Amino acid sequence: MNNSKEMAIIAYNAMDDKLARDIKIIDISNISVVADYFLIADASNRNQIQAIAGNVEELMHKSGYRLKSTEGYQSASWILLDYNDIIIHIFSSEDRLFYDLERIWKDGIVVDIDELNK
Repeated sequence: MNNSKEMAIIAYNAMDDKLARDIKIIDISNISVVADYFLIADASNRNQIQAIAGNVEELMHKSGYRLKSTEGYQSASWILLDYNDIIIHIFSSEDRLFYDLERIWKDGIVVDIDELNK
């Protein structure tokens, strides 16, 4: 399994463990050099958004992956975690609708977690 795929699985599971809503995995490897995957999810409040981000950071660190940068942790209406090969976006419901990254990256391929686990 390649690193970006493994990273996406770890991040997805970490997000799911903290009840992130509507987790989407978008394969952008054929349309961008920024990363291989975007993971996008939302949560109901600031504390949950921070808890999801914290769990992702912890499990990725335990798996040996280093966080390149993070944005938005203090305001926690949109936290971005950049792991080079994957970029994770955790939104408030309102901000997710407003920024609509799924529409912006519609040329990417939405991947189901079961497909990644194969």
